Amino acid sequence: MQQTFDFLKELSKNNNREWFHSNKPKYHASHEEMIDFADRLLGEMNRHDVIETPSGKKSLNRIYRDIRFKKDKTPYKTHWGGGLYRAGAERRGSYYYHIGLNGSFVMGGFFGPNPQDLLHIRNQLAQYSDPLREVLESKAFKENFGELLGTQLKTAPRGFEKDHPEIDLLRYKQFMVRKDFSIAEVMDKNFHKTVSDSFRSMRPFLDCMTDMLTTDLNGISLV
Repeated sequence: MQQTFDFLKELSKNNNREWFHSNKPKYHASHEEMIDFADRLLGEMNRHDVIETPSGKKSLNRIYRDIRFKKDKTPYKTHWGGGLYRAGAERRGSYYYHIGLNGSFVMGGFFGPNPQDLLHIRNQLAQYSDPLREVLESKAFKENFGELLGTQLKTAPRGFEKDHPEIDLLRYKQFMVRKDFSIAEVMDKNFHKTVSDSFRSMRPFLDCMTDMLTTDLNGISLV
């Protein structure tokens, strides 16, 4: 990742179109390095999951920022990020990787459940939250991810009591986990395997959430 960190360091100091266009070779070198990383990551991921993202290149997000409604008008991101999406209705959740000067990490889960899915998750949790709580309280989860992340309501969601025994989970609007990495870890030649292993560690969480989303309140499959 040396070319990528070198490029991002220079870009952070010269975040303007003039510098970017005059240093396109540095951008292309970093882009190719990230494509190679993403391709190797995708190969590892398909050993233990089924990913519909067709290539590492397709997983990468563009480096160009959407500045239409932003006060910050710098045109380029100073990190690389990308997403891998699980294939099929029986495999819910997605994976995200982020490589940057100010931190590198992976995330996974449910970043923006639609209203129907979110209500279904809440109804499932209100009825029986033990499977998810067992995952969140497990030693492996705590060692890898610490705690459940995601935006939350300040009060109870509509249709649920404020003193509901599962209110701490019902307030979530997103259900995500995250693991951070040092620069030394990112620079390791086998970092793609480290990321893949971290994504594999998310599976109990993803599988538990998938079970909730793909069954009705009686446990009957919806897919």
